[in-house]
Amino acid sequence: MLLSHLLHLQGIDSVVLELRSREDVETTVRAGVLEDGTATLLKETGVGERMEKEGAVHHGIELRFGGGGRRIDMTGLTGGRTITVYGQHEVVKDLYRTRLEAGGQIIFEAAAVSLHNLDISKPKIRFRRGAELDLDARAVRFQGGTEEEEITCDFVAGCDGFFGVSRLSIPEDIRREYTRTYPFGWFGILVEGPPSSEELIYALHERGFSLVSTRSPEIQRLYFQCDPNDKTENWPDDRIWEELRTRLATRDGWTLQEGNIFQKDIVGMRSFVTEPMQHGRLFLAGDAAHIVPPTGAKGMNLAVADVRVLSRALTEFYSTGQTILLDAYSETCLRRVWNAQRFSWWMTSMLHRFHDGDDYQYRLQKAELDYVTSSRAAATSLAENYVGLPLHETTGATSAG
Repeated sequence: MLLSHLLHLQGIDSVVLELRSREDVETTVRAGVLEDGTATLLKETGVGERMEKEGAVHHGIELRFGGGGRRIDMTGLTGGRTITVYGQHEVVKDLYRTRLEAGGQIIFEAAAVSLHNLDISKPKIRFRRGAELDLDARAVRFQGGTEEEEITCDFVAGCDGFFGVSRLSIPEDIRREYTRTYPFGWFGILVEGPPSSEELIYALHERGFSLVSTRSPEIQRLYFQCDPNDKTENWPDDRIWEELRTRLATRDGWTLQEGNIFQKDIVGMRSFVTEPMQHGRLFLAGDAAHIVPPTGAKGMNLAVADVRVLSRALTEFYSTGQTILLDAYSETCLRRVWNAQRFSWWMTSMLHRFHDGDDYQYRLQKAELDYVTSSRAAATSLAENYVGLPLHETTGATSAG
């Protein structure tokens, strides 16, 4: 949706195939920590007005361990940069409205089933309506008939996630994939109630990781590390609150604000990268090309960075006929992707108990947290990565800066 919006601003037409219904997307509460550059891009391109009114600007985060919390002053350490907490589903609402008001073409509940002619100037997308994602089967399912429709276009942007057809349309002898699966998951809850903290809290406890986040002044999001094969029905509300209170307890008597839990889920943790991110006239973006554990809050922001690079490259092509930026797309994006993979892996490793970890490793983790929160250099490194590295710092000499 963001790519379609950016191209529209340059007078370039596009068609979006949206797997789910508009109502489904807009009512599914999703995470939303926006890097400084992401929030700036939304404002500069005319879709950030509601975000500025309703989003919460955060200037720091708290790292909690050993019964106490220490604040990372992101704004002070990065020359004034911030993060904005504003749900991904809210961003998409704003993009839907903007694109539809501008006459944009969005086909809801539709998914590509195959891509063709990617090596020539007019590739084709064959798609079907009545699509839905079956997470249990890890596949796209279709309701109704089997009729396929076709779109002929100049370029294909594969923004269809890990289970879409785009990534697999890059030949196996060209495509390389890198995966790491973590031995834990996140048990997440949505809560009706006031926030427990003005800023996010990342906590390490001998029982595992926990996170205090927020979605709005009335809705809070909390997580704790769990067995990825656990079941939500094993966790009644009282047990959840007891676990969170234990992991988040401090010596100064900090109080966790409790409320009505209206959603529970378990999220697996993995890292994934595919290379290259382009083949012929196909360009992968977002989860189709890379996945990170949520500890570093990079997933949506990496997708935004991808389409920002791609929109500039397509704009150059349509305005000058040159393909310099298009040819460099994969190299440009992957440098940032691997930086985000490194940061997300580091945050995850520092804050989670591993199944084969012992007391020695736990003491090392606490020592790492002590160093990060007491060294200005280490804290600055965390802050710079968390608010988001500027685009020009992760692009090559031939790329858009």
